[in-house]
Amino acid sequence: MKSLAIVAFLTALLVVTFAKPAEKQDEHQSDRVKDTKLSDEAHFEGKEHNVDYDHEAFLGEDEAKTFKDLSPEESRKRLGVIVDKIDTDNDGFVTEEELKTWIEHQQKQYSAENAEQSWKSSGFKSQVEWDEYLQSAFGKVEEELNQMPESEHMDFTKMIRRDKARWNAADENNDNLLSRDEFTAFLHPENFERMRDIVIQETLEDVDKNGDGQISLAEYIGDMYKENNEGADEPEWVKTEREQFSQFRDKNKDGFMDLQEVGEWILPTDYDHMEAEAKHLIYESDKNKDKKLTKEEIVDKYDLFVGSQATNYGESLQRHDEF
Repeated sequence: MKSLAIVAFLTALLVVTFAKPAEKQDEHQSDRVKDTKLSDEAHFEGKEHNVDYDHEAFLGEDEAKTFKDLSPEESRKRLGVIVDKIDTDNDGFVTEEELKTWIEHQQKQYSAENAEQSWKSSGFKSQVEWDEYLQSAFGKVEEELNQMPESEHMDFTKMIRRDKARWNAADENNDNLLSRDEFTAFLHPENFERMRDIVIQETLEDVDKNGDGQISLAEYIGDMYKENNEGADEPEWVKTEREQFSQFRDKNKDGFMDLQEVGEWILPTDYDHMEAEAKHLIYESDKNKDKKLTKEEIVDKYDLFVGSQATNYGESLQRHDEF
């Protein structure tokens, strides 16, 4: 379907360990901040729903990967244990608020654990300087530039420039050092309100292929869908996206999305991604329509929540006892 899942919660995306430049394009967090997982994009009518979105929202990105290796029976069993953790008042029901709290917890935990892993693997101490990060992530810049084809220089320097802009946004006290908390904001800006502007700017740069500072309809669609050269009809969800662009994305009707409009697209100020995901999961699972879920209702829809031969709850069942 489309490569652009959009923010989120914002994902797709974030580095687990620093990579050298030749590998960085595929896994570094700067390249696709807008692919954050919790987004209004996931629930538009007329578009095939991406169940991986639900799994990652409910379990966290790393957790969701391990359930793919479990049998349906094991998935149901482990999901039942998770439900007991979500039902914090132990009344036998999971409410929208409890589900939203759980999803928020999973996203924050993933960000914190991912940043901690990156911090430790890079050998950083109590704080990290920009130059120390730069060498850890990119190597010795001059040497790397000398070893790569000149045609790759622009992309390489662009990645460094983007990381520096994000670094500056994460550096709350402007001392050119990042604490562990600031480093988490650097790696996962989608989870920090103060990083909103940098997420929006990076998204605009990603989709704006001609570099004119705005996103056309062709650029918007082209980032999600590559036209079928064999002449097949566009999927219905692509047609829906064209309508979304004209009716809702391009608010001033000038044929483009500017920086402000991009912001309302990926990080809308009047939209709570976690609340929307909680509502969606309840709507799809609530058999008697009482707007809350029993363990039976959730386990019956295990494929919606966790999948099968589908996340890493072996570890998480032990790790989240404190939740």
